Amino acid sequence: MTDNYDLVNDSILFLLRPKVTICYLEEDWTLRQALEKMRYYGYSALPVVTKEGRYAGTVSEGDFLWHMLNNNEHDIYSQEEYRLREIIRPDFSPPVRVAAHIEDLVDQIMGQNFVPVVDDYDIFMGIITRQDVIKYLRYRH
Repeated sequence: MTDNYDLVNDSILFLLRPKVTICYLEEDWTLRQALEKMRYYGYSALPVVTKEGRYAGTVSEGDFLWHMLNNNEHDIYSQEEYRLREIIRPDFSPPVRVAAHIEDLVDQIMGQNFVPVVDDYDIFMGIITRQDVIKYLRYRH
């Protein structure tokens, strides 16, 4: 390792994509609203926030698919009856704290496209993408 390559002490803040610059969903939206936003922007997974701005979880296309299959519903209009909070998996895509260091998220980012970032009150701050971490590591090495 070189002297300037310090995963333990490098803050994640400079990699943060702030909440105001990214797409996210709100937990009280209907599944149809959420699906349409994901489809429009072309994302396969998005973070979900509460009305208070706290991170509620992340949903993926698979979450919607399993919900529709388990409820034997096949059209998007039937999804107006359900709220996004009903399909969030609490253990999927756990967040890291804003004070974390790069080392704290390297293992997690290898298995997903982004890692959600929260403050000490669990307020959603934004995301760090796998692409940004890879670029950072490439240029730091």
